[in-house]
Amino acid sequence: MANESGRDDAEQLTEADTRRLFITPKLVSAGWDRRPHGLSERRYFTDGRIVLSGREAWRRKGKRADYVLRSSRDFPLAVVEAKRYNAAAAEALQQAKEYAQILDLKFAYATNGSQIIEFDFLTGEESLLDNFPTPEELLERLFADTPFLDEKLAQTLLQPLDFSRGKPPRYYQEIAINRAVASILSGQKRLLLTMATGTGKTQTAVQIVWKLWQSGWRAYQGRFGKPRVLYLADRNILVDDPREIEFASFGDARWKIEGGEANKSRDIYFATYQSIAADETRPGLYKEYPPDFFDLIIVDECHRGSSRANSVWREILNWFEPGFQLGLTATPLREESQDTYAYFQQPVYEYSLRQGINDGFLAPYRVHRVLTSFDAVGWRPTRGQVDRFGRTIPEGEYHTPDFDKVISLKARTEAVARHLSDHLKQTDRFAKTIVFCVDQEHAAQMRDAIADANADLVRSDPDYVCRVTAAEGNVGRAHLSAFQAVDTTTPTILTTSQLLTTGVNAPTVKNIVLVRPINSMIEFKQIIGRGTRVREDCGKLFFDIIDYTGSATRLFADPAFDGKPVRVTEEQITDDGEAIAASFATLESDSEQIDDSSSLAPPDSLQDQTDREPRKYYVDDGHSSILAHYVSELDAEGRQLRTYAWDSVVAEEISKLCNSADELSAKWADRNSRLTIIELLRDRGIQVSKLPELFGRSDVDPLDVLRNVAFKEPLLTRLERAEAVKKHETDFFAQYGDVARKVLFSLLDKYSQFGIDQLSIPDVLKTPPISDFGNVIEIAGRFGGTEALRDAVDFLQTLIFKTPRQHTPRPTPVFIRRFDSNISLRREDMYDDEDQ
Repeated sequence: MANESGRDDAEQLTEADTRRLFITPKLVSAGWDRRPHGLSERRYFTDGRIVLSGREAWRRKGKRADYVLRSSRDFPLAVVEAKRYNAAAAEALQQAKEYAQILDLKFAYATNGSQIIEFDFLTGEESLLDNFPTPEELLERLFADTPFLDEKLAQTLLQPLDFSRGKPPRYYQEIAINRAVASILSGQKRLLLTMATGTGKTQTAVQIVWKLWQSGWRAYQGRFGKPRVLYLADRNILVDDPREIEFASFGDARWKIEGGEANKSRDIYFATYQSIAADETRPGLYKEYPPDFFDLIIVDECHRGSSRANSVWREILNWFEPGFQLGLTATPLREESQDTYAYFQQPVYEYSLRQGINDGFLAPYRVHRVLTSFDAVGWRPTRGQVDRFGRTIPEGEYHTPDFDKVISLKARTEAVARHLSDHLKQTDRFAKTIVFCVDQEHAAQMRDAIADANADLVRSDPDYVCRVTAAEGNVGRAHLSAFQAVDTTTPTILTTSQLLTTGVNAPTVKNIVLVRPINSMIEFKQIIGRGTRVREDCGKLFFDIIDYTGSATRLFADPAFDGKPVRVTEEQITDDGEAIAASFATLESDSEQIDDSSSLAPPDSLQDQTDREPRKYYVDDGHSSILAHYVSELDAEGRQLRTYAWDSVVAEEISKLCNSADELSAKWADRNSRLTIIELLRDRGIQVSKLPELFGRSDVDPLDVLRNVAFKEPLLTRLERAEAVKKHETDFFAQYGDVARKVLFSLLDKYSQFGIDQLSIPDVLKTPPISDFGNVIEIAGRFGGTEALRDAVDFLQTLIFKTPRQHTPRPTPVFIRRFDSNISLRREDMYDDEDQ
């Protein structure tokens, strides 16, 4: 409603009205709309964390800023958070500051359309303003704090990004790009970006190069033309894919150094260390290039050895020392990566696995610890036992670190293959799966065992399971390419040893399987990274880590990781791999310490490395079974993997809401408060509708599971609840005529069979036997109309959720209304609550 001034009454203005009528006009008058994409309103900058409950997943709401103010499409400067006109602007300041810190912005504004509060992170000062500053004013203030930036360098930093090959960068990629470019412009010669696998390190590197290349930046004074860049890695796949895919916009400026040819006519070069390093037959192709030839050297997966002082590859970086060097890694600082951080210095930006999962850009995971009988108690040969080749197996007890390194047990391999195949049969037989084995030979054995366990699928498609190791060459590369494609079904399972630990972008991988011990946190994170990519359009929102060695259990418990083992179930398995029971267990952080070193010596042939003799002892007889199966889930807050049962979460959350079981029942009887409880537990990863199944009692209501878990109340079946209502609440039914009573009794029968969701009006009225009493309009007429019918069903729900001691005689509200026997009800009077 408008007042005399023509302005909406402030009391009636919503936040959206305030933005439309007051805030946006003030931003426009300050000039923010004159710049392309300078004014971004109500846009999400995170996708919203993915929460798991059983095999289902859903997203929470992402973070959304009311306004992001940009100097250009690719260079944000400030965030603005709004409150409605009659609220205090200061109420929005904390959120504005929080979002500004997340987005790495130096200016935060809170406003109600009348007041404008500015917080300047450069000075730490908070000010009250009459109007928003202009884009030019904010740029000037920002660059005044970075004196190294003259006008030309500032234009390099503001250079547009390349949008020709995909979506705009995510917020953290923008931060990484701008920080890296700013550090280069300031003269920092060595830089490091630490970004979790799956968060787009390569795309970030492309945009850094694009800014520098388009602006004509050169590392050396007096040189003109485009900068020369060397993209360096230790595997062909790590340079071939970026050259062909991510760097495609550079066109003919690209060149791969290989075959001993030192081409010097391009701008963007790609090479493996091996192709340019010195060896016994050549002095090193890298010396064909002058030390100052490259302006920028990008070192992908830089933790893999190039920065170690005693590394042969370090010679290459030392040779090109005059240029700027940018290291890319997914591995945070820890003991085995100290050389990387000593060489490249502290990261100019870090984005962790935990941050990626919390923002919803990376997939959360569930960890399965599966224990075979051999891994549980070890394996000991009988006295004088010989292996497949007639060699006597040394006496002693063999354990997980020995398996398939010192001794190959066919029975263990087959048990793992059967269990993995059963897991896929229970979930999705065509879920993309990578199995990490001890060596290439083990990968071949595992491939054969999995193929045998899935003979029906292999018969129709021989490529259902394939080995991909260095030995497969081009054939393996073809299998890998097909596996990586999002629109292919097979190969479904790849077995490998080391080849696929890094640099493989397979976004639909749903299972990471560990059949070899892993001691290195760096390697572990790389392996886990094969599953962290999200492909919502393909149904990939989470992934499973299936661990047959204990590596995941131990390394997730490492404080250096982004989490540690959570909710764990122990599943007992028969010798044939069938589940027979489930219970909850706790894994301590220091449990199952597995050393990658073998306790017993391998055959001499392994030490001699001869090709003619077997490398290990091979045992083809015996039997192994799965003794236990633990399942750990990342908690709903994304902080860690903690070991707890679902019942402890339920008890914790319900106790915050209710002081007694009767209070819980009262809230559960009310539809709105019941939905609040359901949503609360859902956010903690508990799906309320699945509670009876988890409890092992499909005949009880979720309410009774909640009452039992939170307050130790005895269980009542749905049938017992329905019969108690029929027996004790006769006054309620006496209000109604014969047909109406039969409808109510039928509703109770529906509830006892299927649960409270069956009492949904009008849908339930359209199903037998209730529909036998007439159509929806006619049935409602038996109750005195639509409103009276709804009142009766709502009160029936209240009665259902009473406990036996609460079923005492008391006056019952009368819902019957006097009405004309010729009353006519309109069909539009009948609708669900959600439509009101």
